[in-house]
Amino acid sequence: MVNADIEIETLAEFDQVVARGSLSGYRIQSVNLLERTFALLSADTSAAVFLGCAMEPDAAAKVRADGALVFPPVPDLPFNPYRGLLYTPEELFTGLPDGYEATPDALAYAWFQETKADTDVLSSMLRSIHDDAISDALDEHLVGARVVGVMGGHAMSRGGTDYRGAAELGRSLTRSGLTVATGGGPGAMEAANLGAYLAPAPDEALAEALELLAKAPSFTPSVSDWARAAFAVRERWPGGGDSVGIPTWFYGHEPPNAFAGHVAKYFANATREDGLLARSTAGVVFLPGAAGTVQEIFDNGTPNYYESRGEPAPMILVGRTHWTEHLPAWPLLRALARGRAMESRIALVDSVDEVPGVLASMS
Repeated sequence: MVNADIEIETLAEFDQVVARGSLSGYRIQSVNLLERTFALLSADTSAAVFLGCAMEPDAAAKVRADGALVFPPVPDLPFNPYRGLLYTPEELFTGLPDGYEATPDALAYAWFQETKADTDVLSSMLRSIHDDAISDALDEHLVGARVVGVMGGHAMSRGGTDYRGAAELGRSLTRSGLTVATGGGPGAMEAANLGAYLAPAPDEALAEALELLAKAPSFTPSVSDWARAAFAVRERWPGGGDSVGIPTWFYGHEPPNAFAGHVAKYFANATREDGLLARSTAGVVFLPGAAGTVQEIFDNGTPNYYESRGEPAPMILVGRTHWTEHLPAWPLLRALARGRAMESRIALVDSVDEVPGVLASMS
Protein backbone atom coordinates (compact mmCIF):
# COMPACT_ATOMS: atom_id res chain seq x y z
CA MET A 1 0.00 0.00 0.00
CA VAL A 2 1.40 3.40 -1.00
CA ASN A 3 1.82 5.82 1.89
CA ALA A 4 0.92 9.46 1.25
CA ASP A 5 4.23 10.40 2.94
CA ILE A 6 6.09 9.24 -0.16
CA GLU A 7 4.04 11.41 -2.53
CA ILE A 8 5.66 14.60 -3.78
CA GLU A 9 3.14 17.07 -5.17
CA THR A 10 4.93 20.44 -5.18
CA LEU A 11 8.34 21.74 -6.18
CA ALA A 12 9.04 22.73 -2.57
CA GLU A 13 8.42 19.14 -1.43
CA PHE A 14 10.71 17.88 -4.20
CA ASP A 15 13.52 20.18 -3.09
CA GLN A 16 13.17 19.08 0.53
CA VAL A 17 13.39 15.40 -0.37
CA VAL A 18 16.14 15.65 -2.95
CA ALA A 19 18.28 17.58 -0.47
CA ARG A 20 18.52 14.32 1.46
CA GLY A 21 20.07 12.69 -1.62
CA SER A 22 17.50 10.09 -2.62
CA LEU A 23 14.17 9.99 -4.44
CA SER A 24 14.09 6.20 -4.36
CA GLY A 25 10.58 4.88 -3.89
CA TYR A 26 8.90 8.28 -4.07
CA ARG A 27 5.91 9.15 -6.27
CA ILE A 28 6.47 12.56 -7.88
CA GLN A 29 3.13 13.81 -9.12
CA SER A 30 2.76 16.54 -11.75
CA VAL A 31 5.78 18.63 -10.72
CA ASN A 32 7.58 20.69 -13.37
CA LEU A 33 11.20 19.49 -13.14
CA LEU A 34 12.65 21.26 -16.17
CA GLU A 35 14.77 23.41 -13.84
CA ARG A 36 15.86 20.45 -11.69
CA THR A 37 18.00 18.52 -14.17
CA PHE A 38 21.13 18.58 -11.99
CA ALA A 39 19.14 17.26 -9.00
CA LEU A 40 17.70 14.42 -11.08
CA LEU A 41 21.10 13.51 -12.48
CA SER A 42 22.61 13.48 -8.99
CA ALA A 43 19.92 11.76 -6.93
CA ASP A 44 19.08 8.09 -6.60
CA THR A 45 15.76 7.66 -8.42
CA SER A 46 15.51 3.89 -8.33
CA ALA A 47 11.96 2.59 -7.84
CA ALA A 48 10.61 6.14 -8.13
CA VAL A 49 7.50 6.95 -10.17
CA PHE A 50 7.21 10.21 -12.11
CA LEU A 51 3.60 11.03 -13.04
CA GLY A 52 3.29 13.80 -15.62
CA CYS A 53 6.51 15.56 -14.61
CA ALA A 54 8.08 17.70 -17.33
CA MET A 55 11.87 17.13 -17.45
CA GLU A 56 14.76 17.53 -19.86
CA PRO A 57 15.51 14.52 -22.13
CA ASP A 58 18.83 13.68 -20.46
CA ALA A 59 17.18 13.75 -17.02
CA ALA A 60 14.36 11.51 -18.26
CA ALA A 61 16.88 9.06 -19.74
CA LYS A 62 18.85 8.92 -16.50
CA VAL A 63 15.86 8.26 -14.22
CA ARG A 64 14.63 5.53 -16.57
CA ALA A 65 18.08 3.97 -16.46
CA ASP A 66 17.82 4.00 -12.66
CA GLY A 67 14.70 1.87 -12.97
CA ALA A 68 12.16 4.62 -12.34
CA LEU A 69 8.77 4.56 -14.03
CA VAL A 70 8.10 7.69 -16.09
CA PHE A 71 4.60 8.64 -17.24
CA PRO A 72 5.22 11.71 -19.41
CA PRO A 73 2.84 14.68 -19.68
CA VAL A 74 0.14 14.24 -22.33
CA PRO A 75 0.23 17.08 -24.88
CA ASP A 76 -2.75 19.15 -25.94
CA LEU A 77 -5.03 18.19 -23.05
CA PRO A 78 -7.14 20.91 -21.38
CA PHE A 79 -6.61 19.19 -18.00
CA ASN A 80 -3.81 17.42 -16.17
CA PRO A 81 -4.62 13.73 -15.61
CA TYR A 82 -1.79 13.32 -13.09
CA ARG A 83 -2.57 16.33 -10.91
CA GLY A 84 -1.64 15.97 -7.26
CA LEU A 85 -3.89 18.64 -5.76
CA LEU A 86 -7.56 19.55 -5.86
CA TYR A 87 -8.78 22.35 -8.12
CA THR A 88 -9.45 25.87 -6.96
CA PRO A 89 -12.20 28.11 -8.38
CA GLU A 90 -9.53 30.50 -9.64
CA GLU A 91 -7.92 27.69 -11.62
CA LEU A 92 -11.13 26.40 -13.16
CA PHE A 93 -12.30 29.90 -14.10
CA THR A 94 -9.00 31.22 -15.46
CA GLY A 95 -9.80 33.42 -18.47
CA LEU A 96 -13.32 34.29 -17.29
CA PRO A 97 -12.95 37.95 -18.39
CA ASP A 98 -12.91 36.61 -21.96
CA GLY A 99 -16.05 34.54 -21.33
CA TYR A 100 -16.71 31.20 -19.67
CA GLU A 101 -16.10 29.34 -22.93
CA ALA A 102 -12.39 30.21 -22.66
CA THR A 103 -11.92 28.76 -19.16
CA PRO A 104 -10.20 25.44 -18.35
CA ASP A 105 -13.50 24.17 -16.95
CA ALA A 106 -15.35 24.77 -20.22
CA LEU A 107 -12.47 23.43 -22.32
CA ALA A 108 -12.33 20.20 -20.28
CA TYR A 109 -16.06 19.71 -20.78
CA ALA A 110 -15.68 20.29 -24.54
CA TRP A 111 -12.92 17.65 -24.64
CA PHE A 112 -15.13 15.25 -22.70
CA GLN A 113 -17.99 15.78 -25.15
CA GLU A 114 -15.68 15.04 -28.07
CA THR A 115 -14.13 11.89 -26.60
CA LYS A 116 -16.68 10.20 -24.33
CA ALA A 117 -18.21 8.17 -27.15
CA ASP A 118 -15.21 7.65 -29.42
CA THR A 119 -14.28 4.26 -27.82
CA ASP A 120 -10.64 5.38 -27.71
CA VAL A 121 -8.97 3.53 -24.85
CA LEU A 122 -6.49 6.40 -24.38
CA SER A 123 -9.26 8.90 -23.71
CA SER A 124 -11.03 6.64 -21.24
CA MET A 125 -7.74 5.82 -19.53
CA LEU A 126 -6.89 9.50 -19.14
CA ARG A 127 -10.29 10.20 -17.58
CA SER A 128 -9.82 7.30 -15.16
CA ILE A 129 -6.31 8.38 -14.18
CA HIS A 130 -7.54 11.93 -13.61
CA ASP A 131 -10.47 10.84 -11.44
CA ASP A 132 -8.28 8.51 -9.38
CA ALA A 133 -5.80 11.35 -8.82
CA ILE A 134 -8.66 13.60 -7.71
CA SER A 135 -9.89 10.97 -5.23
CA ASP A 136 -6.39 10.66 -3.81
CA ALA A 137 -6.09 14.43 -3.43
CA LEU A 138 -9.54 14.64 -1.84
CA ASP A 139 -8.73 11.99 0.76
CA GLU A 140 -5.49 13.77 1.62
CA HIS A 141 -7.31 17.10 1.97
CA LEU A 142 -10.00 15.69 4.28
CA VAL A 143 -7.73 13.83 6.69
CA GLY A 144 -9.03 14.55 10.19
CA ALA A 145 -12.02 16.59 8.98
CA ARG A 146 -15.59 16.04 10.19
CA VAL A 147 -17.44 16.26 6.89
CA VAL A 148 -21.15 16.95 6.52
CA GLY A 149 -22.71 16.72 3.07
CA VAL A 150 -25.35 19.19 1.93
CA MET A 151 -27.39 17.92 -1.01
CA GLY A 152 -29.93 19.86 -3.06
CA GLY A 153 -30.98 20.82 -6.54
CA HIS A 154 -29.28 23.11 -9.04
CA ALA A 155 -32.41 25.09 -9.86
CA MET A 156 -32.58 27.12 -6.63
CA SER A 157 -32.39 30.82 -7.54
CA ARG A 158 -29.93 33.14 -5.88
CA GLY A 159 -32.69 35.62 -5.07
CA GLY A 160 -34.97 33.25 -3.16
CA THR A 161 -35.57 32.55 0.52
CA ASP A 162 -34.58 28.89 0.06
CA TYR A 163 -31.18 29.98 -1.24
CA ARG A 164 -30.69 32.24 1.77
CA GLY A 165 -31.66 29.39 4.08
CA ALA A 166 -29.16 27.02 2.47
CA ALA A 167 -26.43 29.67 2.81
CA GLU A 168 -27.27 30.20 6.48
CA LEU A 169 -27.07 26.44 6.97
CA GLY A 170 -23.62 26.24 5.36
CA ARG A 171 -22.44 29.14 7.53
CA SER A 172 -23.79 27.59 10.74
CA LEU A 173 -22.29 24.17 10.05
CA THR A 174 -18.89 25.67 9.23
CA ARG A 175 -18.89 27.81 12.36
CA SER A 176 -19.58 24.69 14.41
CA GLY A 177 -16.32 23.15 13.18
CA LEU A 178 -17.69 20.91 10.42
CA THR A 179 -16.41 20.80 6.84
CA VAL A 180 -19.26 21.35 4.38
CA ALA A 181 -19.18 19.23 1.23
CA THR A 182 -21.61 19.70 -1.65
CA GLY A 183 -22.05 18.55 -5.22
CA GLY A 184 -20.18 21.71 -6.17
CA GLY A 185 -22.69 23.07 -8.64
CA PRO A 186 -25.22 25.93 -8.71
CA GLY A 187 -28.39 26.39 -6.68
CA ALA A 188 -28.55 24.80 -3.23
CA MET A 189 -25.00 23.52 -3.63
CA GLU A 190 -23.62 26.98 -4.29
CA ALA A 191 -25.65 28.44 -1.42
CA ALA A 192 -24.17 26.01 1.12
CA ASN A 193 -20.63 26.68 -0.15
CA LEU A 194 -21.34 30.42 -0.04
CA GLY A 195 -22.39 30.18 3.60
CA ALA A 196 -19.20 28.29 4.43
CA TYR A 197 -17.14 30.90 2.57
CA LEU A 198 -18.73 33.75 4.56
CA ALA A 199 -18.48 31.97 7.91
CA PRO A 200 -15.50 34.11 9.07
CA ALA A 201 -17.23 37.35 7.97
CA PRO A 202 -19.74 39.36 10.03
CA ASP A 203 -23.34 38.14 9.85
CA GLU A 204 -24.43 41.12 7.76
CA ALA A 205 -22.03 40.12 4.97
CA LEU A 206 -24.46 37.44 3.80
CA ALA A 207 -27.26 39.91 3.05
CA GLU A 208 -24.90 42.12 1.07
CA ALA A 209 -23.49 39.12 -0.80
CA LEU A 210 -26.97 37.96 -1.73
CA GLU A 211 -27.72 41.38 -3.22
CA LEU A 212 -24.60 41.16 -5.38
CA LEU A 213 -25.45 37.64 -6.52
CA ALA A 214 -29.07 38.48 -7.30
CA LYS A 215 -27.85 40.52 -10.27
CA ALA A 216 -27.26 37.16 -11.99
CA PRO A 217 -29.79 34.83 -10.31
CA SER A 218 -29.09 31.77 -12.47
CA PHE A 219 -26.33 30.25 -14.58
CA THR A 220 -28.74 30.51 -17.50
CA PRO A 221 -28.69 32.29 -19.86
CA SER A 222 -25.09 33.36 -19.14
CA VAL A 223 -22.61 31.28 -17.15
CA SER A 224 -20.12 34.13 -17.58
CA ASP A 225 -22.34 36.69 -15.82
CA TRP A 226 -23.26 34.17 -13.12
CA ALA A 227 -19.62 33.37 -12.36
CA ARG A 228 -18.51 37.02 -12.48
CA ALA A 229 -21.07 37.88 -9.81
CA ALA A 230 -19.63 35.16 -7.58
CA PHE A 231 -16.09 36.42 -8.02
CA ALA A 232 -17.30 39.93 -7.18
CA VAL A 233 -18.42 38.53 -3.81
CA ARG A 234 -15.05 36.83 -3.33
CA GLU A 235 -13.27 40.11 -4.06
CA ARG A 236 -15.48 41.93 -1.56
CA TRP A 237 -14.68 39.35 1.16
CA PRO A 238 -11.31 37.75 0.33
CA GLY A 239 -9.93 34.83 2.29
CA GLY A 240 -13.22 33.14 3.07
CA GLY A 241 -13.85 29.92 4.94
CA ASP A 242 -13.07 26.57 3.37
CA SER A 243 -15.50 23.96 2.09
CA VAL A 244 -15.44 21.28 -0.58
CA GLY A 245 -17.29 21.11 -3.88
CA ILE A 246 -17.49 17.81 -5.76
CA PRO A 247 -18.96 18.51 -9.22
CA THR A 248 -18.75 16.57 -12.48
CA TRP A 249 -18.19 17.26 -16.16
CA PHE A 250 -20.86 14.64 -16.82
CA TYR A 251 -23.33 17.46 -16.14
CA GLY A 252 -21.34 19.97 -18.11
CA HIS A 253 -24.23 22.36 -18.51
CA GLU A 254 -23.99 22.93 -14.73
CA PRO A 255 -20.81 24.91 -14.01
CA PRO A 256 -18.99 24.57 -10.69
CA ASN A 257 -19.61 27.29 -8.15
CA ALA A 258 -16.85 29.66 -7.07
CA PHE A 259 -17.34 29.44 -3.30
CA ALA A 260 -15.93 26.00 -2.51
CA GLY A 261 -12.34 26.52 -1.41
CA HIS A 262 -11.34 23.15 -2.86
CA VAL A 263 -12.97 21.50 -5.84
CA ALA A 264 -12.80 17.78 -6.64
CA LYS A 265 -14.17 17.68 -10.17
CA TYR A 266 -14.72 14.31 -11.84
CA PHE A 267 -15.49 12.97 -15.28
CA ALA A 268 -17.32 9.89 -13.92
CA ASN A 269 -20.51 10.94 -12.16
CA ALA A 270 -20.94 7.58 -10.40
CA THR A 271 -17.49 7.93 -8.81
CA ARG A 272 -18.31 11.48 -7.80
CA GLU A 273 -21.71 10.63 -6.28
CA ASP A 274 -20.51 7.67 -4.24
CA GLY A 275 -17.36 9.47 -3.16
CA LEU A 276 -19.24 12.53 -1.93
CA LEU A 277 -21.64 10.49 0.18
CA ALA A 278 -18.99 8.09 1.49
CA ARG A 279 -16.83 10.96 2.72
CA SER A 280 -19.74 12.69 4.52
CA THR A 281 -19.07 10.74 7.71
CA ALA A 282 -20.58 13.39 10.02
CA GLY A 283 -23.94 13.19 8.24
CA VAL A 284 -25.82 14.33 5.17
CA VAL A 285 -28.47 17.05 4.89
CA PHE A 286 -30.93 16.74 2.01
CA LEU A 287 -32.53 20.02 0.95
CA PRO A 288 -35.59 19.99 -1.32
CA GLY A 289 -34.58 18.74 -4.76
CA ALA A 290 -35.75 16.59 -7.63
CA ALA A 291 -34.60 13.28 -9.14
CA GLY A 292 -30.91 13.77 -8.40
CA THR A 293 -31.52 14.46 -4.71
CA VAL A 294 -33.92 11.52 -4.43
CA GLN A 295 -31.21 9.29 -5.89
CA GLU A 296 -28.72 10.64 -3.35
CA ILE A 297 -31.08 9.89 -0.45
CA PHE A 298 -31.21 6.21 -1.31
CA ASP A 299 -27.58 6.04 -2.44
CA ASN A 300 -26.80 7.12 1.10
CA GLY A 301 -29.56 5.10 2.73
CA THR A 302 -28.44 1.77 1.27
CA PRO A 303 -25.02 1.54 2.99
CA ASN A 304 -26.65 2.83 6.19
CA TYR A 305 -29.24 0.05 5.91
CA TYR A 306 -26.60 -2.64 5.47
CA GLU A 307 -24.02 -0.85 7.68
CA SER A 308 -21.49 -1.53 4.94
CA ARG A 309 -19.55 1.62 5.87
CA GLY A 310 -19.76 0.97 9.59
CA GLU A 311 -22.05 2.87 11.93
CA PRO A 312 -24.86 4.63 10.00
CA ALA A 313 -24.24 8.32 9.42
CA PRO A 314 -27.00 10.84 10.22
CA MET A 315 -29.46 11.67 7.44
CA ILE A 316 -31.63 14.80 7.76
CA LEU A 317 -34.32 15.62 5.19
CA VAL A 318 -35.38 19.27 5.14
CA GLY A 319 -38.91 20.19 4.06
CA ARG A 320 -41.73 18.11 5.50
CA THR A 321 -44.23 18.85 2.74
CA HIS A 322 -41.67 18.32 -0.01
CA TRP A 323 -40.46 14.93 1.25
CA THR A 324 -43.85 13.57 2.34
CA GLU A 325 -46.18 14.91 -0.38
CA HIS A 326 -44.38 16.30 -3.43
CA LEU A 327 -41.70 13.59 -3.54
CA PRO A 328 -42.55 11.19 -0.68
CA ALA A 329 -39.08 9.79 -0.07
CA TRP A 330 -39.41 10.11 3.71
CA PRO A 331 -42.07 7.39 4.25
CA LEU A 332 -39.99 4.89 2.30
CA LEU A 333 -36.77 5.85 4.08
CA ARG A 334 -38.49 5.54 7.46
CA ALA A 335 -39.94 2.15 6.51
CA LEU A 336 -36.50 0.88 5.47
CA ALA A 337 -34.96 2.10 8.70
CA ARG A 338 -37.53 0.53 11.01
CA GLY A 339 -35.90 -1.86 13.46
CA ARG A 340 -32.38 -1.22 12.19
CA ALA A 341 -29.45 0.78 13.58
CA MET A 342 -30.14 3.60 11.13
CA GLU A 343 -33.61 4.24 12.60
CA SER A 344 -32.24 6.62 15.23
CA ARG A 345 -30.01 8.30 12.65
CA ILE A 346 -32.67 9.69 10.30
CA ALA A 347 -34.79 12.79 10.80
CA LEU A 348 -37.31 14.94 8.95
CA VAL A 349 -37.39 18.65 9.79
CA ASP A 350 -39.37 21.61 8.57
CA SER A 351 -36.59 24.13 8.11
CA VAL A 352 -32.83 24.50 7.93
CA ASP A 353 -32.87 26.27 11.31
CA GLU A 354 -33.48 22.90 12.97
CA VAL A 355 -30.63 21.08 11.27
CA PRO A 356 -27.62 22.01 13.46
CA GLY A 357 -29.39 21.01 16.67
CA VAL A 358 -30.73 17.74 15.26
CA LEU A 359 -27.35 16.88 13.77
CA ALA A 360 -25.60 17.56 17.07
CA SER A 361 -28.07 15.32 18.91
CA MET A 362 -27.28 12.46 16.54
CA SER A 363 -23.51 12.84 16.81
